[in-house]
Amino acid sequence: MGIPESQFETWSHQGAIVTSKTTHESIRNALVANSSPIKDKNFEIYLQGSYKNDTNIYGESDVDIVVQLNSTFHYDLSALPINESLFFKQIYPNSAIYSWDNFRFDVLTALRAYCGESKISEGNKSLKVGDASGRLPADVIVCLQYRKYQRILNLSYEQYVEGIILYTRRENRTVINFPKPHYDNGVQKNASTNDWYKPTVRVLKNARTYLIKHNLIEESLAPSYFIECLIYNVPNNEFGRNFQETFCNVVNWLAKSDFTNFVCQNGQLLLFGNSTEQWSINAAKQFISALINLWNNW
Repeated sequence: MGIPESQFETWSHQGAIVTSKTTHESIRNALVANSSPIKDKNFEIYLQGSYKNDTNIYGESDVDIVVQLNSTFHYDLSALPINESLFFKQIYPNSAIYSWDNFRFDVLTALRAYCGESKISEGNKSLKVGDASGRLPADVIVCLQYRKYQRILNLSYEQYVEGIILYTRRENRTVINFPKPHYDNGVQKNASTNDWYKPTVRVLKNARTYLIKHNLIEESLAPSYFIECLIYNVPNNEFGRNFQETFCNVVNWLAKSDFTNFVCQNGQLLLFGNSTEQWSINAAKQFISALINLWNNW
């Protein structure tokens, strides 16, 4: 018989959104306050992760907030012809003076002044802001703009995919991601599946929570970002009609798939590999097997 449609309906619902907006505004207020050392810098603040992408479920708490400096950027010129690479170096001859370390220090200073030192701690990839009245805990990702160039003809004609770059605190390792393309591709995928994609992501994330609570998988096996990216690779025609059929179609298609060329939802990075920011194929297969067993033994 499988998992009832009514259970899938419950799992498909989005979690709270008002408090995520309040949290975002609180961080923004801290960074644009008159006392903030970055208030006059060229930066932007935006949500990323499940709250931004409408894939958050009940019980998720931490809000991911990007604080991105745009006046300093890193770049990838590997797709440019030689003449355009040389032209880039002519119009951007100098290294930036205000670095990621400077920016991170100033963001940390502003958050401590606004929220109180006891509410702020330093993680490996983010600054941790504790919860308060009307505000969820937040992971503040301090980063620089990253440009993956496609063409550059002059200062008025630069084509690039915009990403972010930061450094881990413990290993001083570079991390590159593309939250804006991730969001845009998710919106397009949802539209192309007649609004079935994002509810299906929430269904599988809730199924993961169920599996963890019943000690059927380890909590570390399938992080929510990887689940979203995994389902992004499923063809659009596997979604729709009802949740039972969609669940079976999606899981069965994944069970037969070769994951080698699966991409993250941002379309710029491979989902599977050996880096810390990638998932292992073995872990994905274990997760899919657990989903099949959940359906068969409900």
